[in-house]
Amino acid sequence: MAKHVRGFSRERAEGRLFARPGQPAESVSPGMHSLGPDEGGDAVLYVPNGYRPEEPAPFVISLHGAGGNERSGLYPLQEIADEAGLILLAPASEGRTWDVILGGFGPDVDFIDRLLAAAFARCAVDPARVAVAGFSDGASYALSLGISNGDLFASVMAFSPGFAAPGSQHGQPRFFISHGTGDAVLPIDRTSRRVAPQLEDAGYEVRYREFDGPHTVPPEIAREAVSWFLAGPEGSPATPVR
Repeated sequence: MAKHVRGFSRERAEGRLFARPGQPAESVSPGMHSLGPDEGGDAVLYVPNGYRPEEPAPFVISLHGAGGNERSGLYPLQEIADEAGLILLAPASEGRTWDVILGGFGPDVDFIDRLLAAAFARCAVDPARVAVAGFSDGASYALSLGISNGDLFASVMAFSPGFAAPGSQHGQPRFFISHGTGDAVLPIDRTSRRVAPQLEDAGYEVRYREFDGPHTVPPEIAREAVSWFLAGPEGSPATPVR
C-alpha cells in the first residue's frame, strides 16, 4: 500500500512531503474522480484511458494559478493526458492562492501530502516518473515544492512562474520552465529570466523555453514539457507526445 509518514512541524515549514508511491490498496477506473473531502479540501484525480494497474504510470500533480480551483489546475495538461498516459492530480489551494505565495509553507502542504497519499493508495504510480507542475502562482509553488522535495519529484514543469521559495533542498530534480515574452502579469525579465539561470548556477538540469505571447501556455509548449518529462534525464531515450 502507499507509504505515508507523518512529519514534524519544522519539516512542514520546510515544505516537506512524505507520501510515496507504493502498491495500491484500492482500484480506480479511468476518468475524472473527485478527491479531497476526506483529506480536508477539494481536488480532482484524472486517470487516463488505457490505465492498467499492472503497469505503473507517470504521475503529475498540477497546481492552478491565483484565484483558480482544482478544475483549472488540470490546465494545460489534461488535453494530452490520455495520449501520454498521465495520471493527473489537481488540488485547490486553501486561500486565494498557495500558502508559500502568501508568506510561507503551511496548510496547503499538509493537504497536498494527504492527497498524494490518497492518490498513491488508488493508483499504480511509477516512482521514477513523479512530477509537480503549475501555471503562474502554481508554477512558483511547483518550483518551491520541487526543490524541497526532489526526492519525490524527479521533474518540475513551471509554466510562467514568478519565483522559487523553497523551504529546504532535497534530491536533484530537473526543471522545465516556459514563459511568454509579452507576459504583462508576471513580466519575464524579473521572473523566469532570473529564476532559470539561478537554478542552473545551483547545479540543476534546466530546459528553458521562451515564446512570443502573453500569460498563457501554448499547446506546443505543454506537449514539449510532457515529452521532456517522459524522456527522463538528459541521455535517456526520448518519448515524444504527438
